[in-house]
Amino acid sequence: MLEIGDITAGYGALPVLEHVSIRVRPGQFVSIVGPNGAGKSTLFKTISGLVRPSSGSIRFLEHDLLQVPAHERAHLGIAHVPEGRQVFASLTVLENLEMGAYTKAGRQHWRENIRKIFDWMPVLEERQHQFAGTLSGGEQQMVAIGRGLASAPKLLMLDEPSMGLAPAIADFIFERLIEIRKQTGLTILLVEQRVAEALDSAEQAYVLEAGKIVLEGDSHALRANDRVRQAYLGM
Repeated sequence: MLEIGDITAGYGALPVLEHVSIRVRPGQFVSIVGPNGAGKSTLFKTISGLVRPSSGSIRFLEHDLLQVPAHERAHLGIAHVPEGRQVFASLTVLENLEMGAYTKAGRQHWRENIRKIFDWMPVLEERQHQFAGTLSGGEQQMVAIGRGLASAPKLLMLDEPSMGLAPAIADFIFERLIEIRKQTGLTILLVEQRVAEALDSAEQAYVLEAGKIVLEGDSHALRANDRVRQAYLGM
C-alpha cells in the first residue's frame, strides 16, 4: 500500500532523514519507534507533502506521491493525525469531526462514520457540542483521531498519540486503535515513543535513530532484540 524507497529529506541543506525505506501492506499495523529528534515526525510530514524529499520515492497504492500536491493526498485516502493533536479549539467537537470529513469519501460515508466514531469513543458523542479547546488532553486526542477517521481513510498515520497523556488514558487510546483496526481492517502507521505499547500493538516495526532505520522486523522479534530491550524497554 505504502512504499517509501531510499528517502532523504530535511529542512534546507540539513538532512533529517537519510536513505529511509519503509513498506506498509494493506491492513497492516506498523509502528515506527525511536528517540526524540530521530526524524519520525519529519517522515510523516514527508509522506503528507509538508516536506519535500531531496531524493528517493514514495508510492501510495498506484500513485507516485511525489507527483501529488500535499492538499490532494488526503483525497487519496491518507489521514495524518499530527503530533500535539492540533484540534480547532474554537470549534465544537462535532465541527472538528466535520472538518475531517471534507474528502470525497468522508462526505460520502459521513453518517455511518460518525456513528462508528461515537461508538468507539463515546465521550465524543457526550461532548459533541462542547468547544474542543475546553476538553482534556486525552479527549482532544480522541477528537484528533476521530477527525482523521472522519475522512474515511485507507491509511491512518498517527504521530505520537500518547504524548502528554496520563498512562491510563494512553492505554485507552491504544486499545481503541487496536479495536478500530480489528473491526475495520484499516491500515495504521504509528509513530510513538512508548515503545512497549507500540510494539505490542503492531505486527511490523521499524527503529529510527538519527534519521536512519537501524532495525526492522516482526514486532515480537524486535521486542526480544537486546538493543531494543536495553535502549527502549529498560531491560
